[in-house]
Amino acid sequence: MSDIDYILRAGARAKGKRPDFLGDPGSERMLSILLAVVGEVSVLKERLDTVERLLDAKGTISRADIDKYQPDRDAAYQRSLMTKEYIARVMRGVQQEMEAMQTDEKPVADISVDLRDN
Repeated sequence: MSDIDYILRAGARAKGKRPDFLGDPGSERMLSILLAVVGEVSVLKERLDTVERLLDAKGTISRADIDKYQPDRDAAYQRSLMTKEYIARVMRGVQQEMEAMQTDEKPVADISVDLRDN
C-alpha cells in the first residue's frame, strides 16, 4: 500500500494566478472540471483497451496482468490515434468556432435570422 495521500494531492493548489481564458470564474471552473473528467475517461479507455487485449490474447486475466501490461508498438500507435480522435470529438465545438473566426462566413444562426427576416 502506498503512503501517498491522493486526496491531499488532488486538493493542492498550483502556485501563481490561475489562467483566465474565458473571463468568467464559473466558466473557468466548469472548464477545469470538464478537462479533469476528459482526462479520467481517457485513462479508463486505455485501461479498457488493456483488458480487451489481454482477454483476446489469454482468455482470462488478473489485476496483476492489467497493472503490468505494456502495449507493443502497434497497440501504442492505435491508442494514440484513439486518444487523438477522442480529444478531437471533445474539442469539436471549440475547433469549429476557431475555424469560423478565420473565415468571413456568417454563423448559421445569423443566416437563419437573415432568411427569416427577408
